[in-house]
Amino acid sequence: MGIGPYPTAEEVDADLINAGKETVTVLPGGAFFDSAESFGMIRAGKVDLTVLGAMEVSDTGDIANWKIPGKMVKGMGGAMDLVASARLIIVAMQHTNPKGESKLLPACTLPLTGVKCVKKVVTDPGSAGYYSGRLSVTGAGAGVSVEEIRARTAGRLVVPDEVPVMRFD
Repeated sequence: MGIGPYPTAEEVDADLINAGKETVTVLPGGAFFDSAESFGMIRAGKVDLTVLGAMEVSDTGDIANWKIPGKMVKGMGGAMDLVASARLIIVAMQHTNPKGESKLLPACTLPLTGVKCVKKVVTDPGSAGYYSGRLSVTGAGAGVSVEEIRARTAGRLVVPDEVPVMRFD
């Protein structure tokens, strides 16, 4: 906990790595713990919030973020544990895949990590939340229209009459 930005070439310390085996820096007050302790915290329900990336998210809050069939997998990591135990699950991802296809779908096509567990999604053009089991637009990026968000989304979206511009301050 408490990692800082990626190190510059001069700051690299091969002993300071994150769970993805990337070198990191540490902020004042940062702490280190091993995988066993990390999974112990997760499985004991000590994680209230998790922010995950995803390859696909469905209309109903399913998430697929660990495997593309036929591609090399280093390991599934702790995503399945996190979606099974965190109280609030937010997905932060690009809205489309490298082919330009929507990653917000009526149903995930990739192997699932979790079912009906995602509460919020934040992508490059906007944000959405799950209310009464339906995905509803909650914000649009500066200069992004609701029509653009709709056009880039394969899944069903509820669009309220007024969609505020997302703020990050």
